[in-house]
Amino acid sequence: MKFIGKSIKYGDNVDTDVIIPARYLNTIDKKELASHCMEDIDKTFVTRVQAGDIMVAGNNFGCGSSREHAPIAIKESGISLVIAKSFARIFYRNSINIGLAIVECSEAVDGIKEGDEIEADLDAGVIYNRTTGAQYKTQPFPAFIQKIIENGGLVSSIKAGVIK
Repeated sequence: MKFIGKSIKYGDNVDTDVIIPARYLNTIDKKELASHCMEDIDKTFVTRVQAGDIMVAGNNFGCGSSREHAPIAIKESGISLVIAKSFARIFYRNSINIGLAIVECSEAVDGIKEGDEIEADLDAGVIYNRTTGAQYKTQPFPAFIQKIIENGGLVSSIKAGVIK
């Protein structure tokens, strides 16, 4: 699995209420959720995010509630991958379940600046900052997680017969 995109960077403890505020949880429309993604922390996010961009964040990303709306909003906004120092456990699982690629790599987070062009090869476990030339090692995705993400999430993978 390879990803190439511009980085959009946030700090520590970005919670699910900031990713998608509770006032928008009355809809399951993915495009509507994406249109409000990150608006309480970054009003410019939805106007500058491009398909394929890579979100970079500090520790404890996705803390707060167990709502699946948060990774759905991120994925639907166009973010292809989230790189963080650490993720809240339920956010991590929800992300895989809906097909959002996420990876922990503290060194990459420390070395990536807002707007850097990033290339990530999660088969090989390598994150490359094309802007600075720096390279970072991370754990490659296990094959079964790759299949889930490639098929758009757990339910889609089961329906397609990829996961049994």
